[in-house]
Amino acid sequence: MKQPTKRKTPKGRTGRSANFELSARQKAYRYIQQAIANGEIAGGESLSELELAGKLRSSRTPIREAIGQLVAEGLLQQIRNHGTTVIQLTRDDIVDLYELRQALEIFAAGKVAHQGAPKDDLDHLQQLVDAILPLREELAESGEDALSAEQMGRFTQTDLSFHSLLMLLALNPRMQKIANEAQLLIRIFAIRRRGHNLNMLDKIHAQHGGIVQALRDRQSEQAIRILSEHIQVSLEERLEEFDAWNRARAMRREMPDAFAFAHGGSR
Repeated sequence: MKQPTKRKTPKGRTGRSANFELSARQKAYRYIQQAIANGEIAGGESLSELELAGKLRSSRTPIREAIGQLVAEGLLQQIRNHGTTVIQLTRDDIVDLYELRQALEIFAAGKVAHQGAPKDDLDHLQQLVDAILPLREELAESGEDALSAEQMGRFTQTDLSFHSLLMLLALNPRMQKIANEAQLLIRIFAIRRRGHNLNMLDKIHAQHGGIVQALRDRQSEQAIRILSEHIQVSLEERLEEFDAWNRARAMRREMPDAFAFAHGGSR
């Protein structure tokens, strides 16, 4: 009796091999995305498929597929004669992303406040609000003026989790996906945030707490008002950082000798 042949994928790989390649692509995708988010790969920097394949001990095919996915999502761009590079946002891009974020989150907050949310979910939101307090205590005890880069990283993750959960409670997966992508772009490509001081931490804690209380009380107008003010403050902060970075970059171009001397180097 003739033995059945093993079914193959369109490219001639067995199903098991195809699953391995998919896993390798996902691993490459997460690695590249995280490297961009952490600033290891900066805006405008080129990516090398060969180098990434070496680091991940992978063939170049899953690397190429992961890069293609990130290009489609807007994190990377392919430029003729320059290969694939990390995108760099303009000032207008940052404004557009915050306007998108504001529209989506305000809708979500209004919907959650109007329809109500399970107590456990609101309690989880409150836990994310209060996760700011240990950072505030660390800063107060340190005597420093602002959070360190490491502390700011922890704050950013907590803040992102708060806003992501708020979107999740609106029970609209499509909106949540768009909002998460906008948040990721803001987090990755806006200029690295300055550390928050005590006043800013107190203000954010109060705003986040006010949003949760408004959701508990089913006060949609109150939740929308606080959230709108909160996002507007964040936008203004990011634009100030972006403008300061641009001014510093312009000065480095105009006075390279002075900057080289200040850093103990030469042209």
